[in-house]
Amino acid sequence: MQQIIHDAFLQRIFKLQKKFPACLIDGILLTGISNIRYLSGFTGSDGVLILNADEACLLVDGRYKTQAEAEVYGVSVLRYDHKMQCIEKTVKKMGLAKLGFEPAFINVDMYDDLKRRLKNVRLVPLGEELKALRACKDRREIAIMQKAAAIASGAAAALARDMKPGWTEREAALHLEMTARRAGAEQVAFETIVASGENAALPHAKPSNRKIRHGDFVVVDFGVKYQGYCSDETCTFAIGELTGDQKNAYRAVKCAHDEAIAAVRADAAAAGIDALARRVLGKKYGRYFVHGTGHGVGLEVHEAPRLAQTSPDVLKAGMVVTVEPGLYYPGRWGIRIEDTVVVKKNGCDIMTRMKKDIIIIE
Repeated sequence: MQQIIHDAFLQRIFKLQKKFPACLIDGILLTGISNIRYLSGFTGSDGVLILNADEACLLVDGRYKTQAEAEVYGVSVLRYDHKMQCIEKTVKKMGLAKLGFEPAFINVDMYDDLKRRLKNVRLVPLGEELKALRACKDRREIAIMQKAAAIASGAAAALARDMKPGWTEREAALHLEMTARRAGAEQVAFETIVASGENAALPHAKPSNRKIRHGDFVVVDFGVKYQGYCSDETCTFAIGELTGDQKNAYRAVKCAHDEAIAAVRADAAAAGIDALARRVLGKKYGRYFVHGTGHGVGLEVHEAPRLAQTSPDVLKAGMVVTVEPGLYYPGRWGIRIEDTVVVKKNGCDIMTRMKKDIIIIE
């Protein structure tokens, strides 16, 4: 099994190396830790991966040398005391003349330093060329993400059973995170959102000391990391009896959610999925839907593709994406319903486990 995993990492490196001619490069400098992990299996928090056409070298400091040697296979590991000096030495040793790099993970100071050290090397920014590197997941990745989703959904189900009016948002968030940790989560995938009442109208609200009370919607957006991979799911719970307006709004979001998921399949335009969700919400509700319909999930909680109005992306089998329409009424309440799905040839499979029919907590 371990050899199969090692071979998968080497295949990813080989696949990227085959793209060098099309990118007009003869090597690449990778500094984004998620891409480094994806290509090599190294799980540390800092490092540099340099590839040429037929070899790979991982640069780490003294904290990670032993760890890197245990985790990677078929990749040389070099310890550095000074990162930039080691990059310079390695690039020159590999004989690289056209070096691709990740512009999102190199700041101006580092870029200027590279230019100064590598005067005879052309630096080539690779943005779009790397955007979809991790977008399509293999069977092992999907299995890991299914486990992450099961842990997070289990924590959400426990919260729905235990939460009562009078709890604060922070108490609810702590309950989620402790339950998930006990079930095997490594950490949360992002800052947990528990937003009640008027706070639920803020798409990225932070848990506060506000007490949950009757008549509230409580938006719970929660995810965990398991073996490095993220989950992402949002439930909106009702505390006690809802008004007619609240019930109708929830039904509208649920319908947009369901129809968008039904449209997810290979070769579907991501912008088309977003447009469908907005059509279902219609004029009455659409102006209160203030974000995109979804995004890719993997080693990061937000990655390619984007399901949004301006997205050029086309879905492919193996992509893992969220579908998360929502409505936000400033100063009143909000609703979001989110599932994570795996794109298939003729549809999709839902990873996340919570049912999205409205759950009423008395």
